[in-house]
Amino acid sequence: MKQNPYYDPSKPHHRPQGFQNVDREFPGKSLAEVLRWKIEASRRSLPPPPSAPIPAVPPDLDFLHRNARAGAAMQPAVTWIGHATVMVQMSGLTLLTDAMFSERASPLSFLGPKRHQPPGVALRDLPHIDLVLTSHNHYDHLDAASVQALNQQAGGPPQFVVPLGLKPWLTARGVNRAVELDWWDSHLVQAPGGMVDVVLAPAQHWSARGLGDRMATLWGGFAVFGPDFHLFFAGDTAYSREFSALRSRYAERQSESAGGGFDLALLPIGAYEPRWFMRDQHVNPEEAVTIHHDLAAKRSLGMHWGTFALTDEALDEPPRALAQVLRERAIDEQDFFVMAIGETRVLPPRRRRRPEA
Repeated sequence: MKQNPYYDPSKPHHRPQGFQNVDREFPGKSLAEVLRWKIEASRRSLPPPPSAPIPAVPPDLDFLHRNARAGAAMQPAVTWIGHATVMVQMSGLTLLTDAMFSERASPLSFLGPKRHQPPGVALRDLPHIDLVLTSHNHYDHLDAASVQALNQQAGGPPQFVVPLGLKPWLTARGVNRAVELDWWDSHLVQAPGGMVDVVLAPAQHWSARGLGDRMATLWGGFAVFGPDFHLFFAGDTAYSREFSALRSRYAERQSESAGGGFDLALLPIGAYEPRWFMRDQHVNPEEAVTIHHDLAAKRSLGMHWGTFALTDEALDEPPRALAQVLRERAIDEQDFFVMAIGETRVLPPRRRRRPEA
């Protein structure tokens, strides 16, 4: 592997040839382990087919476009497009997470995981996108065709914010409005509702797009601090102590008087079986609820399910498993919810407490 051009020996997640997790190193999987997983899955006919269709509704395009044009009067809203692609409208910005609109999560157009559901909002129907957040370079999270289409949208390209190492990949595909961040780096975006602070936060995961570039580029989640809304997007992650560390790091910024914790956390709940293979890279619903608690999020949306059959659980299993965990922990389903593909939910803006006289 090539030398890491970003290498900083003072940072514990930097390595001379790439990056690594801090809470616990990602061990990687051998070819023998991959074959064991695939043989066991084939023998047991996994994943099973969904027991019911994945919920989907027509998007409310009229509202989404009006809200995108509303400037500082924009209502905070979240729309699930599918998998880890979520559109969030906040502080006058319309942003996308892990933009993936293609038919396959693969370098090949004829092979690899295929969509079971079309995107909840088609690329051609999107309002103008101001900001695109990319968590890492796996094919189901970073898609060349989607990135290039967004870069060519009417009205000018969005701002892309990516982890270290991905800006050259974007530049090679004609994307020039890109900034790359290390963990805990911040990028300020001017929005109609005020300045929005975008921070790359640690995640417990890994990166690769080929056979020789494992861990060569960074991965992460995003904390987005707007004047009227605080958003957290986990990307892909296993469970780690980094979520409690994130809460502690921003305790003052998210004090009760400042409006409290994240108004919405986008947390993965799918692609988790078998646990012996996936626990080092993907949370299951129980661990996602623990992250919700660690962050002290006001509400969380369960995503990363229902679109690509990547692992051994059925496409529709994650919401059922999540509902069981919520019952066991006495958490209201309005506080950690799932949505239909294409559905939009309007959320309350954060409220600062006025100092007592």
